[in-house]
Amino acid sequence: MITKMKKLTTLVYHREYEQFLTELQKLGVVHVQPQQEGTVAPDSHLQAELNKVKDVQTAIEALKPLATTSGNTTSVAQGEAALDSYQQVLGQQKQLQAECDHLADVLKHVEPWGDFELNEVSALSDIGYEMTFFTTTPKAYAKQEAVWNSEGRYTFVISQTKGACNFVVIAPKGTVGQLEDATRVEAPTMTATPCREQLEALKVQYAETEVQLHTLATEHLSDLQAYEADLRSHVQFDQAKLDTTSAADDTVMILEGWTPVQKAEQVQSFLQDSGVCYEMRDPVKGDNVPILLRNNWFTRMYEVLTGMYGMPDYNEFDPTPIVAPFFTLFFSYCIADAGYGLVLVLLGFLFKKKLGPSMKGMMNLVITLGIATTILGAVFGTFFGVNLTTLNLPEWAQGLMITGKVGDTVYDKTMLLSLAIGVVHLIIAMTVKAIKNTVLFGFKQSLRDWSWLLLIVGFIAIYGLQWMKVISTDVSAIAFYVVGGIAAVGIFLLNNLKRNPLINIGAGLWDTYGMASGLLGDVLSYVRIYALGLAGGMLGGVFNQLAMMTKGDAWWGWIPCILILLFGHTLNIAMSCLGAFVHPLRLNFVEYFKNSNYEGSGTEYAPLHVVQAGE
Repeated sequence: MITKMKKLTTLVYHREYEQFLTELQKLGVVHVQPQQEGTVAPDSHLQAELNKVKDVQTAIEALKPLATTSGNTTSVAQGEAALDSYQQVLGQQKQLQAECDHLADVLKHVEPWGDFELNEVSALSDIGYEMTFFTTTPKAYAKQEAVWNSEGRYTFVISQTKGACNFVVIAPKGTVGQLEDATRVEAPTMTATPCREQLEALKVQYAETEVQLHTLATEHLSDLQAYEADLRSHVQFDQAKLDTTSAADDTVMILEGWTPVQKAEQVQSFLQDSGVCYEMRDPVKGDNVPILLRNNWFTRMYEVLTGMYGMPDYNEFDPTPIVAPFFTLFFSYCIADAGYGLVLVLLGFLFKKKLGPSMKGMMNLVITLGIATTILGAVFGTFFGVNLTTLNLPEWAQGLMITGKVGDTVYDKTMLLSLAIGVVHLIIAMTVKAIKNTVLFGFKQSLRDWSWLLLIVGFIAIYGLQWMKVISTDVSAIAFYVVGGIAAVGIFLLNNLKRNPLINIGAGLWDTYGMASGLLGDVLSYVRIYALGLAGGMLGGVFNQLAMMTKGDAWWGWIPCILILLFGHTLNIAMSCLGAFVHPLRLNFVEYFKNSNYEGSGTEYAPLHVVQAGE
């Protein structure tokens, strides 16, 4: 649900404003109303702080995997010094890497020519000769050697591989020219051994910088985190100053903000003690009220999914209490394997312990989804791709399973169940939409929504009562006419009380076409959760069959059998989890949000506060 907010407006004398803002930040419960639009100026102080925050966060992410401990201090000053050290080491690494890459290219060029005295090559020039370097194929060299050695030229093979022959030509200056079937290469400026030694020395220096990074990570990671938190606190403070307007020739500073109603008394007490003028009131239409969600322990885990789409508007309903149970159901339906569910539960507990408090909420969600998958997988009769109905289970256990076809039809029970779940999901969405429009615009302006809801729910209820033989066919026929007639009046005549009835009829016909085609497509979309569960179960069964085929009678046959089972089910779990996340998310974001008229245009409540390390 959405927490109720109070609008706060304060007037503060300009000389006391920074102190007031500092104390307000320590209070940590007031969301400052933004006053400026657009981007931050590139050369502004705030932009410089934002850039510094990014630099520190980059350093933290790079050093975190290198830390053996989290450090014993949380000094902002040491964190700032550690950032400078990190950037210096990073600069050294980039320079060393560039030099290593250059020397590696040089070594690749000079290595075929081995080691020789460069000054001796230069000495040839004093006696009128020069040494020229060539490369060709061994076959071409054997064919042209006699030609190349004529007319005072002498060739010497320096190195030879299967595909290349590297040789030099010593001849009087200006007589070598270009040799046929050979490629002239640039003379080496250094020889292989010195080049290799320099490259190794640079690699040693690079390794030393790696040690420095490990030391920084171990000794100052917590300092960097404290520095990053301090910087973000300063960013919040400066942003709040920018979001302040002035009056009375800049002598009075006006700050607007929001606070939850539960914190209103605490804020009032603070303002009274500060001696500033203030006004606190309820939101009115047109206010951009920040959104703070307040849900129970189960629903709270799914708030991250709501945030992925967008926070609700203050006048909307929080969709999280609906998203939570249906996302859980859709996720478990897409996997529908009790064994895979147990794997998710185990992974959730394992990573919850390893990753620490920062990932506790996410791992609790994984555990919850794993438990739901285990339960639904057992109900659907699948365990690591094994069909449980083929096992000799007690009758009471088999009676709890939903498997097989519906009566004498060719339709799977689980397929029809997925469609039924989709209908319920869409009806809830339409109900939320009707209630929302009633709250915002009044009952008269939402008659169209209630009429469609009456038509769909009424027809389903009447058909269900007739199918269960609670009412007779004659009674159900009368009920269909009554419900359809009442709904038709709202759909075709009262869909907009401010328009001409003839226009309403035309709009109702168009609306009917849209609802008929749209709802049918929306309901059929829910078949995807059945299809994904079926595909995952079949693929798991295929891996089981492949593994059993390789086992044979010999004991060593268990080795490929176990390898296939491990690889196959690991791959299947990964693919199933990917589909089980994406498609349930789509069913909520597209089918549900569309039919509930959810906009998700709200702004998340972000109070001005002192940021703590690791937050």
